[in-house]
Amino acid sequence: MQSSIRGMTAATLAACAVLSSTSAIAQEEDSSISVSANVALTSEYRFRGVDLSGGELAIQGGVDVAHDSGFYIGTWASSLDETTVGFGSTELDIYGGWSGEVTDGVSIDVGVIQYIYPDAGPGDFDYTEFYGSVGFTFGPAEATLGLAYAPDQDSLGSTDNTYIYTDLGVGIPDTPITVTGHLGYTDGFLTFTGDSKAFDWSVGAEAAVPTTPLTLGIAYVGAEGDIVAPAYDFVDDAVVFTLSASF
Repeated sequence: MQSSIRGMTAATLAACAVLSSTSAIAQEEDSSISVSANVALTSEYRFRGVDLSGGELAIQGGVDVAHDSGFYIGTWASSLDETTVGFGSTELDIYGGWSGEVTDGVSIDVGVIQYIYPDAGPGDFDYTEFYGSVGFTFGPAEATLGLAYAPDQDSLGSTDNTYIYTDLGVGIPDTPITVTGHLGYTDGFLTFTGDSKAFDWSVGAEAAVPTTPLTLGIAYVGAEGDIVAPAYDFVDDAVVFTLSASF
């Protein structure tokens, strides 16, 4: 999941480690269920092109539980900058859905996600979003077309929000490197433009570190926005570095 989130606490990190170490046992007891975990350190937390960590390092991680039928549940968290967009210091996402291959080279992922900001202070910040995507695999390339929709909610100013995006990844043959691209379009409350419409984009590359669960990533990321100086420009273009691991 991306995705598509808030602040990684020590308890969450510990849970990731415990679930990761016990996943083999869980699968042995019930081969229809699998548990996976991920952690990451990134130079900035960019959500749909918007910097939510104030230009500072962010710690992230999550745990997923999946069934052979394709149904899954999971949680993901990231640290935030408390003053950048007023969401507090932590984002916690809880989600569930179904994913699977419907034919050779074509897969579907549908679900719902709850964005939670536990220490955001007074006001409504948490919101719910429904998502769906179609993925295509052809040779070393993968492409995804997706849609996320958040219906009217108090935390969205009693309006809704629609996000449409496409992702592309192409593996370079005989190397651990994958070149990536992303283009997204937001229409609704979750923008920083006068007309509530904005594009976001990224171009980058990822490299798996041989014989380890680590992946190194670099991306050039940006988003449209009307930020009035001297406020921090959290939609300004930036180069983002990420070190992640999956278990």
